[in-house]
Amino acid sequence: MRKAGNMDKFFITTGRKIDEKSYKKAQQLAEKCQMPFVERDGKSLEQLKIEQQLDKILLVKKTKIVIVTAVGELFFHPNMAQLRIKKLLKKEPDNMIEAMGLKAGMTVLDCTLGFAADALVSSFISKIQVVGLETDELLSLVISDGLKNYNSGITAMDEAMRNIKVININYKDYLRQLPDDSFDIVYFDPMFRHPLQDSIHLQPLRQLADISAVDAESIVQARRVARKKVVFKENSKSREFSRLGFTKIAGGRYSNVHYGVMNI
Repeated sequence: MRKAGNMDKFFITTGRKIDEKSYKKAQQLAEKCQMPFVERDGKSLEQLKIEQQLDKILLVKKTKIVIVTAVGELFFHPNMAQLRIKKLLKKEPDNMIEAMGLKAGMTVLDCTLGFAADALVSSFISKIQVVGLETDELLSLVISDGLKNYNSGITAMDEAMRNIKVININYKDYLRQLPDDSFDIVYFDPMFRHPLQDSIHLQPLRQLADISAVDAESIVQARRVARKKVVFKENSKSREFSRLGFTKIAGGRYSNVHYGVMNI
């Protein structure tokens, strides 16, 4: 793994309670990511920050990897995806799934993986591998590790997590590499360029994720790659739908999230 720009401000350490497995994992990640590994020695994270003169930490704990920043912690958790999947198990509708027209056996490319919530719901329905793209190396590492190791207690959801393939690449580059008609659905969730008031929990993610606008050329490439639909998630009041040529809009009447849909 090459050392990305934002890795320069990170160091790796373990939780206060050290076990052999997480200790070895932290050392391996330090070598892989070319980051300094710092022994915990019972010190607080703030003490370590001062000593290392670095302000961000990759914290390897027994059950998860945590990115620690000044605005909060970031780690994998299914969050809203878990609630959505529980509703789907009760045969309740999901706006994203309906916008996609997603059925079992259909392939999905999630161009903006983030916390992988939408990829997880997609994987639960499709029952086959979903490919998720993430530009940031640290974020892709943390989310990929979580998808492999998190146990929800719901067998179908755990299977859906294991069925997501995370690729650390910019979607613009990946789309250009793909042959025509590679996926049934190509999906974008560009981090809401106008953040919602209730999205404070996303602040650590915004420090790492690419929140730039999706360009028109990427939509052209997505249409080439998709066999059935291109789906674009945004704030319901966003002008991005019209800018990018989405004329069909799906989503709940009172929802603050809508989905632009292009049928191929």
